[in-house]
Amino acid sequence: MELTDKKIEQLKKQPIIETIIKKSEDNEWVLHQTVITDIKPMSYFKKVIE
Repeated sequence: MELTDKKIEQLKKQPIIETIIKKSEDNEWVLHQTVITDIKPMSYFKKVIE
């Protein structure tokens, strides 16, 4: 099943979610970090601020 052009555009607009899991240097802790990257044009922020 192929994705339609419309669906591809919808997916491009979604935030990028990255998950990083690693051990601490002393091996006592598991570090789980989640990074959410959301890209918006500056015009969006200007409208939100005004």
